[in-house]
Amino acid sequence: MTSPTGAEAPQVIDSPTAWLRLAVAVAISTIGGVGMWSFMVALPAIQSDFGASRAEASLPFTFVMLGFAGGGVLMGRLADRFGIAVPLGIGTLTLTTGYIAAAWSPSLWLVALAHGLIGIGCSASFGPMMTDISHWFLRRRGIAVALAAVGNYTAGAIWPPVVQHFISTSGWRATHIGIGLFCLVTIMPLVYAMRARIEGQHAETDNAAARRQAEAPFSPLTLQILLCIAGVGCCVAMAMPQVHIVAYCGDLGYGVARGAEMLSIMLGFGIISRIASGFVADRIGGVRTLLLGSVLQGVALFLYLWFDGLISLYVISALFGLFQGGIVPSYAIIVREYFSPREAGTRLGLVLMATLIGMALGGWMSGLIFDLTGSYRAAFLNGLGWNLVNVSIMTWLLQRSRRRPALATA
Repeated sequence: MTSPTGAEAPQVIDSPTAWLRLAVAVAISTIGGVGMWSFMVALPAIQSDFGASRAEASLPFTFVMLGFAGGGVLMGRLADRFGIAVPLGIGTLTLTTGYIAAAWSPSLWLVALAHGLIGIGCSASFGPMMTDISHWFLRRRGIAVALAAVGNYTAGAIWPPVVQHFISTSGWRATHIGIGLFCLVTIMPLVYAMRARIEGQHAETDNAAARRQAEAPFSPLTLQILLCIAGVGCCVAMAMPQVHIVAYCGDLGYGVARGAEMLSIMLGFGIISRIASGFVADRIGGVRTLLLGSVLQGVALFLYLWFDGLISLYVISALFGLFQGGIVPSYAIIVREYFSPREAGTRLGLVLMATLIGMALGGWMSGLIFDLTGSYRAAFLNGLGWNLVNVSIMTWLLQRSRRRPALATA
């Protein structure tokens, strides 16, 4: 490791210093992750304020996801070159600017553009953070990366009820200003603790990645493209409940507050899933863990088709969170298993960009399907179809990976 002053520091891989860094990373991700989840709660209020259709009112979320997607690649490249502190500082300023700009926007399109800034700012505390933490762990890399990703879901469990409370008492505009200022004053001091960088520790993992890639039945470009396509598929499916559960509950007559509670429960159980997926990935690998999560996510989507009672929706939302929480962190494990750590930030940024494009597409598409059909049933079926794309790709990768060692032995 190289210290901020450039002096050589003691070995810190898997050390208490690494675990302390992980704790700070989770705190930053929990606060900065509000950018991913606040709009779901604000959607009904924003739709009512501008008199928009459901599809039009979903546009700010689409811009959040697009900003998060593009920002993830940009922030990943900055982290590869300068360390995680630089993109975290830039991201925090961008996040605050986006929230304040959204609050002062006179039109829905300007609100959507401001949410694009929110997505860019929020992206620094997710993908680049997972990549940074992966460099600080070797034996427990799976659980460490999963814990780094947990902050995003912890944000989803904590923030929706808080945002709903302030929207109901102060309005969505004042709430957005408050969120932006809170992020600025809380995240910036924590960024200072993330200045240290790992240097000169990648030779062994470089060689291991090279061996795995040489044994793989596909080229790096092929694997990158397949992971991106799989990311789009799984996250179009994931977006349906996450983006529209609040509005869905309002349409069913249960009220948006019940929907916010379901979203919080969904993401709370996602925390359990993400932690568990880290332990699973350390034992069976990233591809198998991702395949397992995708199959179970499809099961939960299927249940939404058949049950819409209040208690049933609470239970299914909990199951959905429990089933799909480990999907996105599994991409980080796969990238670290098959690619050089020196380019991990950029590689993972590209995959996460695809997943966020999937979330953006899924959020908008579900709103459009609702507008065309007057029901979310077709939207759930659409999610199941996209989820099957992800399952098919992961199954093919797993089968090809098994076949290649057998052919080599023969």
